Amino acid sequence: MQMELYDKYRYLGLNIAYYRKERGLSQSELAEKVNVSRTHMSRIETAQCAVSLDVVFAISDALQINPAKLFDFRGGDD
Repeated sequence: MQMELYDKYRYLGLNIAYYRKERGLSQSELAEKVNVSRTHMSRIETAQCAVSLDVVFAISDALQINPAKLFDFRGGDD
């Protein structure tokens, strides 16, 4: 991950965690629906790794939300 993009990944991860919790899902439950490990889901939510669009789309499908909601960086500088 390019460090200049860290804040964008952080906001993406925060949005994923927000919608996951809103749906009443644990990281493990969401990870299972997306077919990734719980550790990887945790790393996505905490911006410790980059994430592919394939995984972002799978997450939005699992959360039953439009992918654009995951990129709505309210409160961000951009």
